[in-house]
Amino acid sequence: MVNMEKIRFLQCLSKQYPTIDSAATEIINLQSILNLPKGTEHFLSDIHGEYRAFSHVLRNGSGAVMKKIDDVFGDTLFEDQKEDLASLIYYPSEKLDYVKSQGKADDSWYRTTLYRLVSVCQIVSSKYTRSKVRKAMPDNFRYVIEELITEKKEVLNKKAYYDEIINTIIEIGCADEFIIEMSNLIQQLVIDHLHIIGDIYDRGYGSHFVMDSLLNYHSLDIQWGNHDVLWMGASAGQTACIANIVRTSILYDNLSVLENGYGISMMPLVLFAMEQYADDPCEQFAIRFRHNQGMTTQTKLAMKMQKAITVIQFKLEGQLIAKHPEYKMDNRRLLDKIDIKKGTVLLDGKEYEILDKNFPTINFDNPYELTKEEQSVIAKLRNSFINCGKLKKHIKLLLNKGGLYRVYNNNILFHGCVPMNEDGTFRKINLFGEDLCGKALYDEIERCARKAFFSVNEDERRTGRDILWYLWNGPDSPLYGRDKMTTFERYFIEDESTHKEKKDVYYKLINDDKVVDSIFAEFGAKGENAHIINGHVPIHHTEGESPVKCNGKVILIDGGFSQPYHKVTGIAGYTLIYNSYGLMLTAHEPFKSVDATIRSGRDMQTNQVAKEVSQKRILVGDTDNGKRLRENIKDLKELIKAYRDGTIRQNQKN
Repeated sequence: MVNMEKIRFLQCLSKQYPTIDSAATEIINLQSILNLPKGTEHFLSDIHGEYRAFSHVLRNGSGAVMKKIDDVFGDTLFEDQKEDLASLIYYPSEKLDYVKSQGKADDSWYRTTLYRLVSVCQIVSSKYTRSKVRKAMPDNFRYVIEELITEKKEVLNKKAYYDEIINTIIEIGCADEFIIEMSNLIQQLVIDHLHIIGDIYDRGYGSHFVMDSLLNYHSLDIQWGNHDVLWMGASAGQTACIANIVRTSILYDNLSVLENGYGISMMPLVLFAMEQYADDPCEQFAIRFRHNQGMTTQTKLAMKMQKAITVIQFKLEGQLIAKHPEYKMDNRRLLDKIDIKKGTVLLDGKEYEILDKNFPTINFDNPYELTKEEQSVIAKLRNSFINCGKLKKHIKLLLNKGGLYRVYNNNILFHGCVPMNEDGTFRKINLFGEDLCGKALYDEIERCARKAFFSVNEDERRTGRDILWYLWNGPDSPLYGRDKMTTFERYFIEDESTHKEKKDVYYKLINDDKVVDSIFAEFGAKGENAHIINGHVPIHHTEGESPVKCNGKVILIDGGFSQPYHKVTGIAGYTLIYNSYGLMLTAHEPFKSVDATIRSGRDMQTNQVAKEVSQKRILVGDTDNGKRLRENIKDLKELIKAYRDGTIRQNQKN
């Protein structure tokens, strides 16, 4: 019996490969790719707007560039020569300016530098097909680069041939541009694919710069973090998300991301705070400066703004929790638990004194009702968020390249946790009218979240917006992974025991082989080389805590990229590299500056934390892409068979 569906598929495929010869050529090409070493994957997590360090780690490939330089030159170059070459590859324009300022940029320097770059480019391109390398090359120098990095067996005097090309580049004044393009090509070829395991946003000054970098990155995927979905919710118009973002932006002294990065004006909040809290010192709303700025007039205003938006946030969240009893977050509705006459709040059955008793905008007979002025402030902020073109572009990237989790080359990637019970079973959670757990929970929450942007039904869009807020701080949120977010307690209650947020039991159980194996089975990761890779919870590196759990099956890569976490973790982040030889986890010291790297040539300090070496070199054929290529080969063979038995006609050109 003729399979018409299969024939229709092969007819579509025949438009791309119209002859036996074209299909056979592609089979040979795909088969050769299967036997190449797998490309290098780069994993980063919890960037939190720390743009300079993030940008540098992208440029140096977490040490991958220097490793390639070592592979090429070994002991034939001194360490300072290798460092100079590496810093040129990281920052070609800036390094060229510096070398010129030192009077070193003569023809000899250019000739030596170009040869060294060509040598590095030859080795980093060797694991890819010529076609892939060619596509990565800049248009203006594609032919020249290809000539320099491709072996020319027919050329007898190869040195003279290459000398002539390089001398011509220098002679016609194109050396600077060529060095810049060659360096950028090396950066791109060193890392085949980038994984961002959540939390691009908040705390740091440069979240928008990070997103701009990712917009242009050649190959990546993103696992949403709870801070990322907060911005997604804000972009979709969820007002509780907006209030949280504004509050944390003020708290961490990075309003520049909102005002300068996204053009969102704080003037409505400024005017409101100046009026409502004019005589209030707002002492509980101190600013966590990146640099010590003291108690200036601007600081005092920022504290008033923070208090104003915090009260608005608690009101909006109280309304949202009342609307969604399925969130099981009634313990976060605390404004109605305040006894303003006594100056106390009832928390979990115990009464605590509140540290700030001035609430001019709260009607304690109806504490969650916004005043008209508060409604106006949040409406204007909402209008700014939903109409910000740049933010829309960045959120579109999160939607197109991102999701709650991904299984990639047998590694399960997610930001937070898989909600679990104490006995190691998956916790059932009812958010949508049915009990869900594990992968099904992840899938359904992501479907709901995407409806905030794509559904034509306004009720579904509203539910999607609300679930994005829940993912930010809900007790069963797989992105948050704690029982509650104690924002109220941190502002208003002195007893620090009330500030604690209990982690999901997942973080205790990930040292249990049976539990981890059950997660592998749930998400479809198989074999001895399967891993869980996630972030979210900073590893206390200096206290001896290891990011590697369960005999290497689980790797937590949040090492405190963001500056506020450096004192907690003792380092400035982890990065993970997965190449054809295995996995390598690296801890980073704080990044000093681009200028320091250019002048000294010295890279940021790194220390190898863990390494997992594969028993045999991993080929493309061993990866997910290899599986897809084999399926393509199978389809092409069926197409050739259909051509030969006359089921489908070849489209031969006359």
